[in-house]
Amino acid sequence: MSHSKMSALERIETLFDPSTFVEIGGLISARNTDYNLGEKKLPGDGVITGYGVIRDRMVYVYSQDAAVLGGSVGEMHARKIAAIYDMAIKTGAPVVGMIDCAGLRLQEANDALQAFGSIFSRQAQASGRIPQICAVFGQCGGGSAVMSALSDFTFMERENGALFVNSPNTLEDNKGGSLDTAQADYQAESAGNVDFVCDSEEEMIAGIRALLEFLPSDYEADDAFEEAGDDLNRIIPELAEGEYDAPYLLSRISDHSSYIEVKKMYAPEMVTAFIRLNGETVGAVANQPVDGRKLLTANGLKKAIKFVKFCDGFNIPILTVTNVSGMAASKHEERRLAGLLAQFAAALSGSTVAKINLLAGEAYGTAAIVMNSKVIGADFVLAWPDASVGMMDAEQAVRIMYADEISAGEDQLAVIAEKTNQYRELQSSALAAARRGYVDDIIEPDATRKRLIAAFEMLFGKKIAGIKKKHSAI
Repeated sequence: MSHSKMSALERIETLFDPSTFVEIGGLISARNTDYNLGEKKLPGDGVITGYGVIRDRMVYVYSQDAAVLGGSVGEMHARKIAAIYDMAIKTGAPVVGMIDCAGLRLQEANDALQAFGSIFSRQAQASGRIPQICAVFGQCGGGSAVMSALSDFTFMERENGALFVNSPNTLEDNKGGSLDTAQADYQAESAGNVDFVCDSEEEMIAGIRALLEFLPSDYEADDAFEEAGDDLNRIIPELAEGEYDAPYLLSRISDHSSYIEVKKMYAPEMVTAFIRLNGETVGAVANQPVDGRKLLTANGLKKAIKFVKFCDGFNIPILTVTNVSGMAASKHEERRLAGLLAQFAAALSGSTVAKINLLAGEAYGTAAIVMNSKVIGADFVLAWPDASVGMMDAEQAVRIMYADEISAGEDQLAVIAEKTNQYRELQSSALAAARRGYVDDIIEPDATRKRLIAAFEMLFGKKIAGIKKKHSAI
């Protein structure tokens, strides 16, 4: 495994605005003198910690130094990181962790292990209070992988990054040529543990800076807002043309096409992304057809659940875009679908931020209900005129309901067409849903941006008093 190209300090200086980084704890060194550690020079005990400024906002950072005992985590190394978290929580500022670590420092054994646990504790306390970003520059193994998973977002460099709990060499049939479970692509596409894969360290740091612009400093801050500088009433004629595509739709309605997709490589049938509407960050969860199939999957739900919880925790409004016909059907999916459908419904229903649902295609059955329907908890539901809303596809419903009449008729296709049109008008159109109060308004696709902005503006002062309980058990 090759090492990070940048030094620990170079990574920090590239992340922050020029001349704004202030180091904390630079004189700290290991206190353990076993195995001749006292005779070795261990600058900063293998990690640089401090704070700096990114576009007028304070951010805390720790950057592991692979040149010092491989960046291994010792007692004082861990204490420095824990101290940074303590300050970040007190002051309400994000933490960026730059990982390049050989793992636990064996020379310090139990002292290092207990200190490692203190980092986990701080990260758990910080969850939902301040944004946490992890960037994997080199090795991130064992306990370091837990640090990554405890973060809100993980970046990983494709060539030099390695993320694993158990060493890849210990796993059967795990070979670099065929399957390497530590590689960035595997961790992003198959495991879903990595949100962003980058081809260079410079790209990764630029991505961190870009993501931080969309995020508030803490759960009470409103500093993720910026002036829109884009026409609030901008009409987008191309949304009514061509095939539905969630990333294209979300980027086109966003201010100046500002768009950051999270976990793009994992479960592409569910798109999770940050956009801006009238300068405000909005978290978007949208169905995306894959191979012509509009289905909810276990992995897609898992991805959406974490994203919704993050948005709700940091008071980021949620936009869902529904275009789904059902659930994926297989033995593998069946093992997890019911539980994850329940968790997704609970996450949306329990969230207190402003929630808007856009019906942009099909919206059938239980899959449509859990996609932020009005009865689940959407504050406002908009639909395009051609959206289909109901139990199932109109023709399928007709073939079941009128099976005897169809089989007895001379012109079966004519009977099916007539009954399908009747059923669609009465039961499975956007208009039928609007008449029953399940849809608040039907809008033209080209007016989507201005209508969403107006709806979120209307919901700006939303306040909900939570039901008194400790937390959900779902």
